[in-house]
Amino acid sequence: MAETLNFDNAPAGTSPEGWTLTKTGKGEPKWTVEAEPTAPSKPNVFKQSGRATFPVAIKSDTSIRDGFVEVKFKAVAGSEDRAAGIIWRAKDPDNYYVVRANALEDNVVPYKTINGLRTSLEIVGRRGGYGVRTPVPSGQWHVLRCNFAGSRFKVTYDGRPLFEVEDTTIARAGMIGLWTKADSVTLFDDLTYGEIK
Repeated sequence: MAETLNFDNAPAGTSPEGWTLTKTGKGEPKWTVEAEPTAPSKPNVFKQSGRATFPVAIKSDTSIRDGFVEVKFKAVAGSEDRAAGIIWRAKDPDNYYVVRANALEDNVVPYKTINGLRTSLEIVGRRGGYGVRTPVPSGQWHVLRCNFAGSRFKVTYDGRPLFEVEDTTIARAGMIGLWTKADSVTLFDDLTYGEIK
């Protein structure tokens, strides 16, 4: 069963219900529902416009071990970073998996965050390296998705399979969520997630 959140039932300028709006590290994240004329599903988007080490929004009532999470995002601004990420198997704001697309670096990179410390994950079939280079134009909507089952995670970007990751660190069910970095101003819409039996 998949669920899609389009953030259209919360008034602009407020926070959506059922979320823990927080951060990994230090800073002041700012997660709000805002009206956005370019939204894939009008009228609203979920916007992060604060500044923190890693602004994190966790969907508090989710618990998925094997499933998927997908979101449409638009990287708007940010001089230090311009990133959008999806989180899965989150225990709390300091323990989760995340894959993120970065418009300044033009790459998509998978990580695990354990006790607040972020480490990039190796890609299956490759030794070393850092994610996968791919264009992430600012000011355009993109789709980021991860299917996760057991220790295998498959990442898709704009409908194209990008890479797979094998990792056993977080084996239990956890929450899904959204992620940005530093001074990223990022819009999110149409967050879809669900379990895969």
